Amino acid sequence: MQFRAALFVATMLAVPLALAGRAAAQPVSGPYVSLGGGLDMKSAVTLKNFNVRGLNVPGDLKAVYKNGYDLNAAIGYGFNNGWRVELEGDYIRNAADKLKESGFAISASGNESQYGGFLNAIYDFDIGLPWLYPYLGAGIGWQQAQYNNFNAALKINEGHGSFAYQGIVGLSFPIAPVRGLSATVEYRFIGLTAARRYHSTGAFFPVSFRQQGEYNNQINIGLRYEFSPPAPPVMAPTPAAAPMAAPAPAPTKTYLVFFDWDKYDLTQRAMQIIAQAASDSHTQNVTTLEVNGYTDTSGTADYNMGLSIKRAKAVAAQLVADGVPASEIEMHGYGETHLLVPTGTGVREPQNRRVEIIFH
Repeated sequence: MQFRAALFVATMLAVPLALAGRAAAQPVSGPYVSLGGGLDMKSAVTLKNFNVRGLNVPGDLKAVYKNGYDLNAAIGYGFNNGWRVELEGDYIRNAADKLKESGFAISASGNESQYGGFLNAIYDFDIGLPWLYPYLGAGIGWQQAQYNNFNAALKINEGHGSFAYQGIVGLSFPIAPVRGLSATVEYRFIGLTAARRYHSTGAFFPVSFRQQGEYNNQINIGLRYEFSPPAPPVMAPTPAAAPMAAPAPAPTKTYLVFFDWDKYDLTQRAMQIIAQAASDSHTQNVTTLEVNGYTDTSGTADYNMGLSIKRAKAVAAQLVADGVPASEIEMHGYGETHLLVPTGTGVREPQNRRVEIIFH
């Protein structure tokens, strides 16, 4: 069981790294708080190494628990690149059901509670759906396991701490009317590792036993609130679009420069393409370099028009820096028109976030 639990946590840590290049991160930016809770399903726990009145007694018992509940609260920080870290406190409570051994069982009373904290690392994914963002995470921490009036025969009221770990698989659903607020649904697996010895006066004589390993499966719902979420691109109502001339047909050669979402700064790859275009313009019969900026459809037409012009200006400035006379450059911004990849409104399509350098 311990091996499977360790394998589970290792997988939780590895999957975000493996997927980081496949899905764009949905940035959680700056501080946030979260609150959640739900159903806790505790696995049966083995009680062993019994000592009765100073004598070691062979045999093990299985402590079986009823489904209980858990609560958790966290304060965290998002790095605006998909990764976030958080400090979480939790509380778990399960009523005792029975003690089992070799085919017979006796009922048990009381409960066991756990409480403590975790340091979690979590990665969020953007899968192209503005209303759904999956995330994966893992955490390490400390849990106090406390028996409360456990079984009339044992009468245990004692707690001990243990190193703990957890894996998290979740979905977040942004609540559009409240910027920064998201509903969450999670599955969590929590494991305790340290060996712990509990003592009891018992009904008739002193008893002690050893316990190691304890596992909880949880299904939780909750809320997360970001204090400074990324500003949405929709800043103003869409004005009446002015007629625009279409790009000139039949270009002799075209270079494509792509941009990150809502950005107009040049990447290293973009500067390489611009440098190649500038170099080629000196060796070909080029009289004009047309520089046309575009965006995807995730913002308003007014906002996207301004962003496309900023992108065109950035490319034109780099062409001049690479030796192209400013008098040979014609610059235009076309916003979200003339899409390279046709999409609906509000779609973040990377190939539509571009500047075209066209030789004439």
